[in-house]
Amino acid sequence: MATPVDAFKEDRQHVEFRQQVAGKIENPLLGISREQLRRDVEVFAREKGLEEHLPVLQKGAILAQNPLDYDMLPELTAEDRTAIRWEHEHKWSHPWTLYLTIILCSMGACVQGWDQTGSNAANLSFPQAFGIAEIAGTANYQRNTWLVGLINSAPYLGSAFVGCWLSAPLNNYAGRRGTIFITALILIITPICSGLTQTWEQLFVVRLLLGFGMGAKGSTVPIFAAENAPTQIRGALVMGWQLWTACGIFLGYVANVAVADTGKISWRLQLGSAFIPAVPLACGILFCPESPRWLMGKNRYPAAYRSLLRLRHHELQAARDIYYVHVQLEAEMALKAGGNYFTRFRDLFTIPRIRRATLASRQVFAFPAVFTIDTFGRSIRSAKGLYHSAEVFPLSHREAGMGWAVATCLFWAAILSMTFPSMLAAMSPTGAFCFYAGLNVIAFCLLFLFLPETKQRTLEELDQVFSVPTSRFMSYQVKETLPYWIKRYVFFKKEAVLEPLFIVEGVDDPHAVRGNRRFADDRVDEVDEKKA
Repeated sequence: MATPVDAFKEDRQHVEFRQQVAGKIENPLLGISREQLRRDVEVFAREKGLEEHLPVLQKGAILAQNPLDYDMLPELTAEDRTAIRWEHEHKWSHPWTLYLTIILCSMGACVQGWDQTGSNAANLSFPQAFGIAEIAGTANYQRNTWLVGLINSAPYLGSAFVGCWLSAPLNNYAGRRGTIFITALILIITPICSGLTQTWEQLFVVRLLLGFGMGAKGSTVPIFAAENAPTQIRGALVMGWQLWTACGIFLGYVANVAVADTGKISWRLQLGSAFIPAVPLACGILFCPESPRWLMGKNRYPAAYRSLLRLRHHELQAARDIYYVHVQLEAEMALKAGGNYFTRFRDLFTIPRIRRATLASRQVFAFPAVFTIDTFGRSIRSAKGLYHSAEVFPLSHREAGMGWAVATCLFWAAILSMTFPSMLAAMSPTGAFCFYAGLNVIAFCLLFLFLPETKQRTLEELDQVFSVPTSRFMSYQVKETLPYWIKRYVFFKKEAVLEPLFIVEGVDDPHAVRGNRRFADDRVDEVDEKKA
């Protein structure tokens, strides 16, 4: 008996050819008869211990096969159609469990923002307390300047070289929630200990340990948020990481001012207060539902279904999501073996689809766009940081890929922290900031050329988005996207239309992508003619 996975594997060569020339994203359930789909779901429910939910799972599979035709599916009741219509028309209507999960886990970002501002203020006094003050003209001026930079960079060094790489084994054994809980404990203990240190060496070591928790947390929280969030608002919800980092920076400044007049202990209070946002994180995270995708990766489908029921309004939505994700995960696992941790790390640079995700995960920009990110897209108006890295890797390589992305980001943050005091002295503030402005110009060009759009796509559909060759995507950006933006925003031609590169068969509105279908068909005909 053929399954959706078998059909997907048999047709893979055709799928990859279509992706390369047209950017087509295949729905693996398309082309399966209604009766066959019901039988496939029966097998799925029996194998995964979900037989008691078989009727709703069958309806969910039919809905996943025809997501835009819910009003015309005879299998759905009036209540079912009302629930799905509400989902389409009210994209921000979701259970409070979902919002509380995202907000709570993203509070972990507060620690990072709070520590940044706390260490900035503490720089005014802890060097004097430890005898490493930066006094121009003294014999140890250069040495002390580099020592202060080293202490400031310690959390980023700890993250880049240890913390980020601990996230994969921690996630494997403790799950997403367990990893966040463990790192929250580290982020409570280490700031307090940093305020109790007696030498600069002790402070350096404690801040290094702070980085262990910061790196593992930063590699897990965005994944946890992305895997729990529904597709239509995933980008905005995961953006909570950026919001809470900014909130932590603000609260850090407030704390700095509050303790500024406490005398010689002010720097201890400024560094130690960064533990505060980690307390509600540690207390609340275990009450949140575990990531359904992580549970499915561990073959714990009943638990995954229970998590989805807490994260979705209607049981039909949970049934649709679990089956659609299951089919695509099975196809993904059948097409590429995950191997051990070192093999998966090697795959980040050797498997073309994953290599493109690795490249895309490093194009980092930050624009405030919480309410527009799922409308205008991530590659044009977005917070291009850790959240995008959480989306782009397949489940089998998600922890390793996210660890690499965060480690790379924080490694360069460490370099910045160590070198910036010397840059200020040598280049002046104007020269130093102009240098980094120039780097942002380069980053903008890299983002434009290498970062595919991911909005309104499930995490599993992105596996096919990143199967499109980089040269094909770059050609589209230069020949289609750039002329469109010039016409629309330089010459203000409202009639300008940007034909989408990626379309999901059976999911995207055919009227909305008719230009792309014409473009795709022309490209396929062109290739066929060359082959002939």
